[in-house]
Amino acid sequence: MAQVSWRAPEELVKRVQLTAKQQGMSMNEYVTKVLDAATNPDLAEDATTRTRERLRRAGLLWESSQPVAHRPDPKLVEEAGRKAASVGPLMSDLVSEGRGPR
Repeated sequence: MAQVSWRAPEELVKRVQLTAKQQGMSMNEYVTKVLDAATNPDLAEDATTRTRERLRRAGLLWESSQPVAHRPDPKLVEEAGRKAASVGPLMSDLVSEGRGPR
């Protein structure tokens, strides 16, 4: 088991100590449980939430602070796809090229 030193404002340490005491735990046990709850995706309530939490922790989840107002028009998306395909190489070709010879 690892041992960690932690610097924190005195007021925060006192609040943590008080809360741990109120919960009937040592400060170490309380801090361990709080950190586990904050970082353990298995404590999420469903598979989707666990997956999103894993992606968030890996830095792979993009979350907008602004809600999406509407979905783009499918015809505009299709048109943009055709334009993108006519401008340069296909993504699949770039991936294959990047892999080198087999």
